[in-house]
Amino acid sequence: MTEKSNALTDAIKWNSQGLVPTIAQDASSKKVLMMAWMNSDALIATLEKSEAVYWSRSRQRLWHKGETSGHIQKIIDIRLDCDGDTLLLMVEQLGGIACHTGRESCMYQQYSKDDGWVSVEAPLKNPEDIY
Repeated sequence: MTEKSNALTDAIKWNSQGLVPTIAQDASSKKVLMMAWMNSDALIATLEKSEAVYWSRSRQRLWHKGETSGHIQKIIDIRLDCDGDTLLLMVEQLGGIACHTGRESCMYQQYSKDDGWVSVEAPLKNPEDIY
């Protein structure tokens, strides 16, 4: 790791697994697209590629967003919150789909007192056609 990357990663309060929650937000519409996790290697890879790279907890490996779907997130800006424990990626979402369900955003379920969690956004594309 270089001195620059040490300064970059040292400013972040990583959790006990060495991860930090990372929110991806569309830079134009400001819509929250998704939340994922990053470790220091993912953050450094994100900066090197100018595309979002996350840590997949289920696969236990780096995950270049869009590596199989083509729905890459181009980095516009990266922010660290006031506590140093959450990252915000401002992105250009290629293909307009951030969610593996084929939706623009992973945040498509809305709570209703009467009905509980309700899907309020339809898929833009069938996930079977994506993966």
